[in-house]
Amino acid sequence: MLSQKVPPYSERRAQIEAEPLPENLGALLDEAAAEAPDTVALNFFEDGETLTYRELQARVNRLASGMVARGIGKGSHIGVMIPNISAFPISWLAIARIGAVMIPINIAYTGRELEYVLETGDADYLLIDESCLPVLAEVPGAPVATASDRVFVRGGGSETYRSWDALADGQPDVPGAFEAVDRDDLLNIQFTSGTTGFPKGCMLTQDYWLLIGKQAASRDGRRYLRILASTPFFYMDPQWGFLMAMYQRGTLFVARRQSGSRFMKWVREHRIQFGLLPEVVFKQPSTPEDGQNEVIRMNIYGVSRDLHAAIEERFDLVAREAYGMTEIGSGLSVPIEAAEKVGSGSCGVPAPFREARIADPEGNTLPQGEVGELLIRGRSILKGYYNNPEATAASFHGEWFRTGDLFQQDDDGYFRIVGRVKDMIRRAGENISAREVEAVIVALPEVAEVAALPVKDDTRGEEIKVCITLRDSARLTKDLLPTVIRHCQDNLAPFKVPRYYAFPAELPHTASGKIAKAQLIAASPDLRAGSYDRVTESWVSQ
Repeated sequence: MLSQKVPPYSERRAQIEAEPLPENLGALLDEAAAEAPDTVALNFFEDGETLTYRELQARVNRLASGMVARGIGKGSHIGVMIPNISAFPISWLAIARIGAVMIPINIAYTGRELEYVLETGDADYLLIDESCLPVLAEVPGAPVATASDRVFVRGGGSETYRSWDALADGQPDVPGAFEAVDRDDLLNIQFTSGTTGFPKGCMLTQDYWLLIGKQAASRDGRRYLRILASTPFFYMDPQWGFLMAMYQRGTLFVARRQSGSRFMKWVREHRIQFGLLPEVVFKQPSTPEDGQNEVIRMNIYGVSRDLHAAIEERFDLVAREAYGMTEIGSGLSVPIEAAEKVGSGSCGVPAPFREARIADPEGNTLPQGEVGELLIRGRSILKGYYNNPEATAASFHGEWFRTGDLFQQDDDGYFRIVGRVKDMIRRAGENISAREVEAVIVALPEVAEVAALPVKDDTRGEEIKVCITLRDSARLTKDLLPTVIRHCQDNLAPFKVPRYYAFPAELPHTASGKIAKAQLIAASPDLRAGSYDRVTESWVSQ
């Protein structure tokens, strides 16, 4: 596939930015349905459900009309708490069609967390799957959206609430006389994962989504007709992946949930051409079928530099780094043809519609090669954090969004992530990137995941603790711990070698799949407890 002749990335980028975008998400759906009515738009392969673009368009239109008939209109805020089934994207597109605003909700939330999101997002209505009703019953307060006439339940029946399934009954397959919707209208209040403090609601417009779907669909100059989505729809990736598929008139294959052990099986069976490859897939046992796939490109995020080339070789595919976040969508991406950047740790160059620079804490641009905070600006990044002007003000230097990530730019103009501004461990006056320590340890074949944490220390200010989970085939033995320590000593400067080592059965994660370090830190008043102390060569009692 890389032999395909396409213009250089700079020309592709300029062309993408020059092309007009649809007026709204409804227009994009209509264009796809007109050009490819019988093409499968969505394939929920584990449930055996498929929807062509014509069928999807009709179901979206019926649901949109049903919403309007029940008082839901332009500007209404609608919580959506639905797992990876067709009801989620249908609801999202119907909400987009009428100019309402979706608040995606993690189906793993507790009642307290559900209440927080509904209250903070000023939700007027709630679309919820029947499997989530026990959580709704645990909501401690009485948000507006939890009133019996404002909750619509998908699946089964409920004597208390209205039926999501019945919303579309008797409604036409064509759009109703809805209010006009343009690209600048708000579409999502997308709550961040909340790794530090309470989640913040990013205000994302229709143009934001149209733009990041276009970025993904066109940046490589290739056509991706079979795209895999294995993370939750309430998170970002399946949403922009679906728009990517619509631009390509292709199919989004949707899994119920992420699975490292089944991921490559899905890729082979459904002849996937694009997806997001989680590093945990590489930790699975090798099989003779690993290289049997039709992948054109897989995106990887934060993969250890030492593993990048090995991933490409084992699975016989092109894996390229990219960098994005809820607030900016796609910020950086390594062009598909930039094979020389494999193993460099580079996250790429600015994506279409995006500019990037590296700055000091005051926002001043730093010379090339120096480490500083990555700032991003461009068309239709977030409008701000909903109901949180203080957080909005703190997140910008003028029109430049502060990512909170430390980067360095190389001589080729590519950006390489170094760590988080707030994820630096300061030991005896030295700044240590937790990301660097984690990348070294996760390269060990026995290791599944690593979290490096700061431990307060009277002498050195902070020491490093690492929480390490092991692969299914590995177990903690008397030889493994010394192996981990020696590996750190061989690959890290002495001041970066962790002092404390813990081996929990699992690590907590955010909705986006990131390790929830805040939970690890908050779980114990003494982070040393239960850890092996490399200095004293003993285990610290609980």
